[in-house]
Amino acid sequence: MNLNDGRLGHIGVGSHRVKLSWVLLITLVNLGTYVAFFGPLQILLPMHAEALEPGRKEWAFAVVSGFGAAISLFANPLFGALSDRTRSRFGRRVPWISAGSVGGAFGLVILSSAQSLIVMIIGWCLVQLAVNASLAAVTATLPDQVPVEQRAWAGGWVSLGQTFGVLVGAGLAIAFGGYQAGYLACAAFLVLSALPYIFRSKDEPLTERPDWNLAEFIRSFWISPAQHPDFAWAWIVRFVVGLANAIATLYLLYFLQDAVGLKDPEGGMFILITLYTVVVSAAAVGFGVLSDKLGIRREFVAVSGFIMLIASVLLAFWQTWPGALVAAAILGLGYGIFMAVDLAIVTEVLPNKSGFAKDMGVINIANASPQVLAPVIAAPIVVSAGGYMALYLLSGALGVLGTILVFRIKGVR
Repeated sequence: MNLNDGRLGHIGVGSHRVKLSWVLLITLVNLGTYVAFFGPLQILLPMHAEALEPGRKEWAFAVVSGFGAAISLFANPLFGALSDRTRSRFGRRVPWISAGSVGGAFGLVILSSAQSLIVMIIGWCLVQLAVNASLAAVTATLPDQVPVEQRAWAGGWVSLGQTFGVLVGAGLAIAFGGYQAGYLACAAFLVLSALPYIFRSKDEPLTERPDWNLAEFIRSFWISPAQHPDFAWAWIVRFVVGLANAIATLYLLYFLQDAVGLKDPEGGMFILITLYTVVVSAAAVGFGVLSDKLGIRREFVAVSGFIMLIASVLLAFWQTWPGALVAAAILGLGYGIFMAVDLAIVTEVLPNKSGFAKDMGVINIANASPQVLAPVIAAPIVVSAGGYMALYLLSGALGVLGTILVFRIKGVR
């Protein structure tokens, strides 16, 4: 059976308006997954890498994060495709959210006891493998159950999980006094955040078992840019903006430590993340509502790129603590607008109306692949090719390029 022929059971596009209570449940799951991602990526892994390799911390962190991101490249679309085809009485998304949360917690436990770079890599790869299974299912619930006219609003709420994931992860790392306890705290949060949705979801099961054909399954991951140009351009926009964001944030802790000269870089990081999160939250929800009301998407995305450029220029030329605070607020405004509206655009250009998780998984490659490329690009720039000034100017230029490309998407306003 062709996976793109729309016959994976009788699951259709969300047509009934959803309540805020349901949106908050899925936002909480998303929060847990991103705590597992960004708590380690922003705070715990850099601290851990410095403890194991104090003289080569940038290199060690780049290796660990790069291997993990490489795993997520195939994990997200693979588990998304399996989620689309899963037939159980609990639905097709809940089993993967459950297994991914437990598996991700186990990987974080391994990280908490890692005393070598090899064990760090194994633990982080397991986290990426498992949590991407959950994330693939989580992101598919939006087009599964939310009608188009509510998607920027719902997307604004759901995207808060990503934003607050950084904040909560950093807070857990600092509150529990180091990376070992921080990993364990993130593991517990990951499991607990999934439980309310698992027990109260409205995930509909497939009504028929799809035929299995390995060749068709593999071919389904290729989505022709010629046949689906809007989907291709949405992928490119997310990739380029994601690369800009990854380059800018990968070494933020080291930026505060080495360029700004902050005496407490971990505490400073938490303050910046808190400020950033507050602004992103307000922007994502507020501009998501405005985008739905006006029925306009692309202009909001383009404006967000120029706002983020301002933040990048400030980080490049005003490398002080006050400069970092101002840049964090401006960056939060721009990225909050982008997150809410871009997610709405993506859900409107998905090619396969019955395989949302797989298509969202392909889109999510645009989130993961920058994490592979960013260390390769950022490490040599920071060490020997212009330092943090060059790094942030490159980030700002890529962000503007990515958001301008949104006008190549013709199927949305």
